[in-house]
Amino acid sequence: MALLEVRDLEVYYGVIQALKGISFDVNEGEIVTLIGANGAGKTTTMHSIMGLIPVKHGSVTYEGQLINKVPSHKIVKLGMTQVPEGRHIFQELTVYDNLLLGGYIENDMKKIKADIEDVYSRFPRLKERHSQIAGTLSGGEQQMLAMGRAMMSHPKLLMLDEPSMGLAPILVDQIFEIIKEFNKSGTTILLVEQNAGKALEIADHAYVLENGKIVLSGTGAELAASDEVKKAYLGG
Repeated sequence: MALLEVRDLEVYYGVIQALKGISFDVNEGEIVTLIGANGAGKTTTMHSIMGLIPVKHGSVTYEGQLINKVPSHKIVKLGMTQVPEGRHIFQELTVYDNLLLGGYIENDMKKIKADIEDVYSRFPRLKERHSQIAGTLSGGEQQMLAMGRAMMSHPKLLMLDEPSMGLAPILVDQIFEIIKEFNKSGTTILLVEQNAGKALEIADHAYVLENGKIVLSGTGAELAASDEVKKAYLGG
């Protein structure tokens, strides 16, 4: 049994069908990536899994439990956390307060503070900026904060939506190294990413979405070597 199983997922925005029966698995310990052009349905897939938009048909199963109708905050308690596209940090709060809010499912303040220190050990830049207003951070620092805040809930499955968006190439490399480190430390990753080359480089399995359908799947290496993928997404 996969950690996450998505089966025949259909989602509508009004009369427009955004997802047209997609199915895929995320096994424990893997990095799985969804790639595709803007409007392909990648973010809609993430939102559907997290219960942020309703599913018309199909199922989302996490650790054997059907979660289609489970509220988002309860999904976080089950062990899934999403870093949304655009980061969505609390702009007016400090770095420290953002991390504090990330630990909301934990009642032990001593444990929360220890978790914040663990985030600081992974992201030394955040420790340097701990009292800075989050909205004044650079784009790369805000992405680190969003990822650190997500890790405060100790997710078994971390979902990342376009983590490299808007970042300079050197910061993109840094973010992908951090993703690999999270995975090595035991966190399963579901990654939505427009930078197909970087995503396929680190992915165990990958799926290509087009117009709400999965049109290709395979290992990251297989898709990176695919002439179709090279032509459409890798500039080859």
